[in-house]
Amino acid sequence: MTHTREDALSLMEEWTASQSLRKHMLAVEAAVVAYAEKYGEDVNAWAVAALLHDFDYERYPNPDRGREGHPWVGVRELESRGYPGPVLDAILGHADYTGVARESLLAKVLFACDELTGLITAAVLVRPDKDIAGLKLSSLKKKLKDKAFARGVNRDDVRQGAEELGVDLEEHMQFVLNAMQARARELGLDGSLAS
Repeated sequence: MTHTREDALSLMEEWTASQSLRKHMLAVEAAVVAYAEKYGEDVNAWAVAALLHDFDYERYPNPDRGREGHPWVGVRELESRGYPGPVLDAILGHADYTGVARESLLAKVLFACDELTGLITAAVLVRPDKDIAGLKLSSLKKKLKDKAFARGVNRDDVRQGAEELGVDLEEHMQFVLNAMQARARELGLDGSLAS
């Protein structure tokens, strides 16, 4: 059974009320799909993994609950719906505390894009124009170094993600920024939120 992007989007929206969390998953999808296209991989499968990597987070946010928390609960739900193993493994692997190794390219890309999209979104939202089009790599690099900015973003994961993927950190940051810029309107980062 093939699960489409539309199936995944519907499930994600059913489980996630928070607009910011929905936008996060869409941002990760933008970056992951761009990498799928770059590497000649299955765009649909990669989109599905990205859209669903945090879909259970709102209901089961506490990793201290072990297999009764995120992302274990979500992966069990996806498994019961027949989602393929590589998607499930990538979702489990995006959270270091699961202990699931990131062996596939999909798993490495998902991990590499997750925290970075959060940093980029935060960097856009502090801009007066709230428009990702004007965000430059130089500004993003400063935000990455500023530990007081967007404290929820794990800088070690950003660096480790690029390293595991075998790409230069700055190139990775620019690539993800470009992918998000291409979908600015969908992500709400096109200046429409500016007051």
